Amino acid sequence: MLLAQTAPKKTAVEIEKIVNSIQLPTIPAAKFLITKFGAKGDSVTNCKPAFDKAMKACLKKQGGTIIVPKGVYTINGPIHFVSNVKLHLEAGAKIRFGSNPKDYPLVLTSWEGTMLYNYSPLIYGNNVENVAITGSGIIDGEAKNTWIKWKPLEEKDKMLSREMNHKNVPVKERVFGEGHYLRPQLIQFVNSKNILIEDVKIEDSPFWCVHLLKSRSITLRGLKYDAQNNNNDGIDPEYSSDILIEKIQFDNGDDNVAIKAGRDNEGRDNSNSPSENIVIRNCEFKGLHAVVIGSEMSAGVRNVYVDNCKARGYLKRGIYIKTNSDRGGYVKDLHFSNITFGKVEDCIYMTANYHGEGGGLYPSKISDILISNVSCEAASNTAIVIEGFPEKKVENVVLDRITVKSAKNGMTLTNTQNISVNEIIIGDKIGVPSAVK
Repeated sequence: MLLAQTAPKKTAVEIEKIVNSIQLPTIPAAKFLITKFGAKGDSVTNCKPAFDKAMKACLKKQGGTIIVPKGVYTINGPIHFVSNVKLHLEAGAKIRFGSNPKDYPLVLTSWEGTMLYNYSPLIYGNNVENVAITGSGIIDGEAKNTWIKWKPLEEKDKMLSREMNHKNVPVKERVFGEGHYLRPQLIQFVNSKNILIEDVKIEDSPFWCVHLLKSRSITLRGLKYDAQNNNNDGIDPEYSSDILIEKIQFDNGDDNVAIKAGRDNEGRDNSNSPSENIVIRNCEFKGLHAVVIGSEMSAGVRNVYVDNCKARGYLKRGIYIKTNSDRGGYVKDLHFSNITFGKVEDCIYMTANYHGEGGGLYPSKISDILISNVSCEAASNTAIVIEGFPEKKVENVVLDRITVKSAKNGMTLTNTQNISVNEIIIGDKIGVPSAVK
C-alpha cells in the first residue's frame, strides 16, 4: 500500500496512463441528416423508421454521422447502433422514446448483474466499435408515466433472474420480455469498444441511464442529468475497463456512478473480466450516492481513481463500497482524492454486510484503498464506517486528511487491519486544552 505522502504523484501518473490508453472513436466523414430519411421533429410523428434507415445508410457507407436538428423526435422503439457511427443532437434537439414494450425486441443484456434476454435498451449496441453520441440535445426516456409503473411488479422476475444465476442456467434460456417486468436501460453498449458519449442531457430513464457492459475504451464527458426515477443510476460500468468519466453534472434519483462486475456465481465465473482502469474526475455529484462500488462486483473491481470532484447537493453517501458474503471477488487499488461533499448521511462507508445478505460461503476481499483530502460539511449519521468479514478483514486502507465538520457518530472500524490515519478531524477542530482550575 502506498504511503499517503507518496501517493499524489503516483496517482497523477497512473491517471494519465489510463487516460492515454483510451482510444476515441474514429468516425468516417459522411453526414446523414435524419430529416432526409423522413423524420419530423414535430413530437408526434414516429421517427423509428427514419432512424433505422439512417443506420442502414451508415452501414452501407461504412459509417458516418447521423445529425438530428432542432425539434422533438418521437421514436417508438429502440435505436440500434452499428459500428463507426456518431449520433449527433444539435442544439434544441430532443429524442424521446415510446413506451410500448411490444416495440422493443428482446436482446442480450444484463439486469442487476445477471446476463439474460430482455426488452432492448432504448439506445443499444452489441459488438460495435467506434461509436459516439454527442451534441447539446436531450435524450428523454419518457419513463415516469409508463415503465416506472413496473417497479412494484419486478420482484418476482428479479428473484427469478438471480435463481437462474445461482443454478447456472444457460444464458440462452434466461428469456424475459412479455409477461415479465424488468425495465430496460436507457443507453447500453455490450461487448463494444471505442465509445464516446459527450455533452448530451439525459432525462427520465426507465432503469439505469448509461450501462457499459463487457466494453472497453470509453469516454464519457460533459453529460448533464435530470433522471429522477427509481434506479436511475447515472453511469454503470460492468465487466468494463479503460474508462474516463469527466466533467459530468449529475442529478440522479439513484447512484451517480456505480461500478459493477457481475453477480454471484456468474460474476465469479467471469473473474478474468473485472471492471478496472477507471478514472472519474472533475465531476459534480447530486443524487442518492456519489461513487459506489458494488454490490454486484463478483468478478472484481480494481484500479479506480476519483479525483477533484465535488457535490452540489445532498447525498445519502459520498464514497460507498458494498458487498456481502454471496459475492466473492475483490475490491482493491482504489484512490479517492480532492473531493468535497456537502450534507450526507454517511461520508465514507465500506461494508461487507450489504443488506445483511449472504450465506457466508463467498466473502469478498476489500483492500488497498487510499482516501486523501476529502471534506464534508455534515454527516447526519456517521463520518466513516469500515466493516469487513471476521475471516476476510478490510485491510491496507489509508485515510489521509479527512475533515467532517459535524457528525452524529465519528468513526467505526470492525473486522479491519492495517488502517492508517493521518489528520482526521470530525466535528470542531480541537484547540489548546483548558487549564486545570
